[in-house]
Amino acid sequence: MSINEEKNFIKRIAKVTKENNLLQKEIKELTQKNEELQHEIDELKTTVSKLQTGEIMLQNKEIVTKKFKMATVLYIDIHGFSNLTNKDDSQSIIDDLDEIFLQFDKIVEKYKIEKIKTIGDTYMCAGGIPEKNSTNPIDVVMAALEMQAYMQSLNNNIQLLELRMGIHSGAVTAQISGKKKISYELKGDTVNIASRMEAASKAGEINISVMTYELIKEFFTCAYQGSMPVKYQGNLEMYFVKGLLPELAADDTFIKPNQNFFTKYGLVQFIDLQEIVLDRLEKELPEYLHYHNVKHTVDVVTEVELIGWGEGVNDEEILLLKTAALFHDFGHIIDFDTHEYQGTLLAQEILPKYGYSQEQIDAINNIIMATKLPPKPTTLLQKIICDSDLDYLGRSDMVPVSNTLYDELKAQNKIGSLNDWNKLQVKFISNHQYFTETARNLREVNKQQQIERIKSLITED
Repeated sequence: MSINEEKNFIKRIAKVTKENNLLQKEIKELTQKNEELQHEIDELKTTVSKLQTGEIMLQNKEIVTKKFKMATVLYIDIHGFSNLTNKDDSQSIIDDLDEIFLQFDKIVEKYKIEKIKTIGDTYMCAGGIPEKNSTNPIDVVMAALEMQAYMQSLNNNIQLLELRMGIHSGAVTAQISGKKKISYELKGDTVNIASRMEAASKAGEINISVMTYELIKEFFTCAYQGSMPVKYQGNLEMYFVKGLLPELAADDTFIKPNQNFFTKYGLVQFIDLQEIVLDRLEKELPEYLHYHNVKHTVDVVTEVELIGWGEGVNDEEILLLKTAALFHDFGHIIDFDTHEYQGTLLAQEILPKYGYSQEQIDAINNIIMATKLPPKPTTLLQKIICDSDLDYLGRSDMVPVSNTLYDELKAQNKIGSLNDWNKLQVKFISNHQYFTETARNLREVNKQQQIERIKSLITED
């Protein structure tokens, strides 16, 4: 390994370590969130009880207010519409405008964005609501590019209209109303700034704030536009979105994404998938699983990325590895002895909703099944996850981690005394070998030290 490669590897280790710390923080937040949800459930039960006894009357129209920490608002204005409507064919122009908005609705639905409202010749939509996600800035920009292309494709007098777009990302407050047809009214600085981004834009351009730019710059080519003063925030920088980065575009229109885009997008979307799975693990894992818990899953997800980089795998393979690591013990919520297989069933059920192809899901499931003891990996990715799954054997905390596995097995009457367990551990670790060069370099020496430590704990019968 060259000096530059070593430096890059060290930087990646630092990045993964930072991500691991953030995930540990997320676990604590999820635990707190579960406690808060339980409190809300208790309050709801009390409310239901009161409803049943007639103590509370609900109004027909109930408005719920909800806050979203990160949403992306797209504000669109079609300039020139008022001038055109003074002409004889004004009704035709109105019909054309309706057709434009209908097409915008289809694009919004395609990118799973929420339409907020249309007023006259303005259109507003937002990503990240009602379900929060990490990809909403990318989704909204992709939708804006497609809307822009649609307008440019029109070949009638609608071309006389000027489409201007403004986008900003930040916190919003949503007032949610309706039962059969739910509507959203957004409030907050994010909405106001998106509107100002549109006002500061130019005909045919997509103007985004620096906040949105920082979230999408690894996907799109952008040109610096300038800055404008914003109350309480100083001068806010702005950028015009020109299209997808060349390496992420399928053709020279720079609108249609290629496979590299979807892989990169999947790595961002993985954050949302991970949160959902970790939340379910936190809620649904049996209490006796002292080892196969949320922390172990986070450790394996972190480790597959670290070893994967060391082994030189590409971005798509990193995505497959991280997803397999996330699901490899997910099946424990269903069954202990067949948890690997149960994990593949859960992957087959959930992953299509996140854009994974059947080919990718099959590869992920094969990686998951490779972790079944005794491990017999046949591909590099399978070897990486097997090494990551048993990474603790070569760590300094091997003995306390091993004891949690003992407690787990003991709770199920699958093991005898701790002394018997230590004897089994010495035999298992002595016969174990890491499959990848990266894991051997990182853990093999320390693993031998752990064998000696465990031997010192064994007492002869």
